[in-house]
Amino acid sequence: MTLASKIKELRMKSGKSLQEVADAVGASKAHMWDIERGASKNPSLDLLGKLAGFYRIPIADLVGENPNASGEPEELVVMYRDLKELDPRDREVIAGLMEQMKARKQS
Repeated sequence: MTLASKIKELRMKSGKSLQEVADAVGASKAHMWDIERGASKNPSLDLLGKLAGFYRIPIADLVGENPNASGEPEELVVMYRDLKELDPRDREVIAGLMEQMKARKQS
């Protein structure tokens, strides 16, 4: 799930309007709208912290970096656990493969 869709989903589940969220975190409604639709791809860490606090979740959950967060696909959680057990050199090889795959996907 993208950051944009996660933030929108959280807002919708909370029943808050864009304006209510914007006011709570000290941002403009337009900026929050840009974030929710993916037009603003790099919100500040300060804003992410305020959003996480507003929704009472860890920042790692908000940005999709917590493999133990609810809603994460089980196969990814299993892969994460397996990666932790590998030798650092093996993890480097896998990281290189992932970078190649991401680059291929973007071209």
